[in-house]
Amino acid sequence: MKKRVIQTEKAPKALGPYSQAIQAGSFLFISGQLPIDPATGELVKGDIQEQTRQVFENMKQILEAQSLTLKDVVKTTLFLKDMANFAKVNEIYAACFATEPPARAAVQVARLPKDAEVEIEAIALFH
Repeated sequence: MKKRVIQTEKAPKALGPYSQAIQAGSFLFISGQLPIDPATGELVKGDIQEQTRQVFENMKQILEAQSLTLKDVVKTTLFLKDMANFAKVNEIYAACFATEPPARAAVQVARLPKDAEVEIEAIALFH
């Protein structure tokens, strides 16, 4: 099975030596998305829900570049700077995955790149 690097200008550029996403077989592995505005490369200002919305917008752009949607996501991992924000993040998450939500893990971390409050990675399935 060959892997294929996925890159779109509609999502933030990688902050280091990694790809926005990798297709391997029938799966798309999306690197952790931060609340970065792809136009400016800067962290979006606002509360945890604004930041979470931007994370999902970035993820959607990567998915759309491969003709996929959030409905194709089968697994996510949420990284939260403060687990006290879990309920607020969950509100946005639930709206994004209203039916058949993917499997998920959520963990609190000491620090995220650019001092973001949230980062989410995902795995999607091609069909």
